[in-house]
Amino acid sequence: MSSPTKPRLHFLDWVRGVAAIIMLQGHVFDSFAAGAQRQEPVFVLSQFVGGMPPAIFLFLTGVTLAFLMESQERKELPWLRKLAGVFYRARYLLLIAILFRLQLFLFAWPMGSWNDVLKVDILNCMGVSILLMAPLALLGRMQRIRASLLAGIGIAAAAPLIANRDWSGAPELLKHYLVPSTQFFAIFPWAAFLAFGVATGTMLKIASARDLGRFAQWSAIAGFVLAVGAQQLSNIPYSVYSKSDFWIDSPWLVFIKLGITLVLLGIAYLWTTHVSTGWSLVRQLGTTSLLVYWVHTEIVYGRLFWDIKGSLTTPQIVLAVLAVIAAMLGLSLAQTNWPRIRAAAAARQFNFSLEPTRAEGD
Repeated sequence: MSSPTKPRLHFLDWVRGVAAIIMLQGHVFDSFAAGAQRQEPVFVLSQFVGGMPPAIFLFLTGVTLAFLMESQERKELPWLRKLAGVFYRARYLLLIAILFRLQLFLFAWPMGSWNDVLKVDILNCMGVSILLMAPLALLGRMQRIRASLLAGIGIAAAAPLIANRDWSGAPELLKHYLVPSTQFFAIFPWAAFLAFGVATGTMLKIASARDLGRFAQWSAIAGFVLAVGAQQLSNIPYSVYSKSDFWIDSPWLVFIKLGITLVLLGIAYLWTTHVSTGWSLVRQLGTTSLLVYWVHTEIVYGRLFWDIKGSLTTPQIVLAVLAVIAAMLGLSLAQTNWPRIRAAAAARQFNFSLEPTRAEGD
C-alpha cells in the first residue's frame, strides 16, 4: 500500500489518503449507526461512497506493482529474479493478511471464530491478485500495458459467469476467493482493479516528469468518459449475461469505479501540484494507509466500544468519525516521525550519560 519514494509521487499518496478517509467514515457509520439511522440519507450516502476505497487501494497496489516491474526491467534481472520479486511482494501481503485476521481473532476471544482467521479480506485479495499478475513482469512495457488491460477487462467480464456457476461441491475457502460476494473480496471482479493499476503504473513510468500534468489531464478525461459511459450502458435493458447483479458482479460497476478513480487521480495531481504543495492531512494518512487500515478496524469493529455499537445517532456518529480520523492522523504522524523521535531520545540519553556526576557530600 506504500508508494515509491524515488521520486515520490505525492498525488498517489493523496488519492490513497482520500480513500482512507472515505473508508474511515464508512466503517464508523456501519458499526455505530442505530437501526433507525440506517434508513436516513446520510447513512445511505456514507455506504454508497464507501464502496470506492477497496477499488482505489487495489488500483494503487497495481500501480506500485508496475513500479516494481519497471525497476526490475531497468536492472535487467533474469526472469526468475523478476518473478521472485513479485512473489515476495505477494507473500508479504498474504502474511500481513493472516496476521491481521489473527490479531482480530485473538482480541475478540472468546467470541471470535477460527474461520475468521481465513476470511478473504482485501489484503488476501491483493496478495493473490499479485500472484496472478506475476507473468506481466516478463513482458516489455507496451506488452505489459496491453496484457494488463486485457486481464482487467477479462476478469470484470467473467465475474457474472463465475457467480452463476454451480459451486455447491467446491470447498468454501475456494468459493470465497473466486465467487463474487458482498461478504468477501473475491478475485472476480476485484482483481480487475489491480490489473488496471498495473497498466496505469506502467504508463506513469513511461511519462516524463514534465508530461505528468498532461497524463493527469487525460486520466481525468478518460475516467469521466468511462464512468459516464459505463453508467449509461448499465441501464440498457439487454445483456449478454443470463443473470447479473449490478452491485456484486456487474462489469459496468467495475468500469464506473475505475473511471471515478482515474478522475480522482487527475484531481489529485492538480491539487498537490498547484494548490496544496506542502504537508496535508490527506496525504499524511495516505502514506501510512496500511497501519491506519489495521488499527482502525480493531477500534471500529473490535470489542473496545462494543457497548455502544449500533446505538448512536447521526450527530454522534459524525463526532465519532472526526475522533477516529484525528486518532488515525496522530498514529500516522507517530509512524512517520518515529525515526526522528528515537534519534532524539537516543541523543538525550547519550548527553545525559556524558554529564559529570557529583561526588557524595558536594
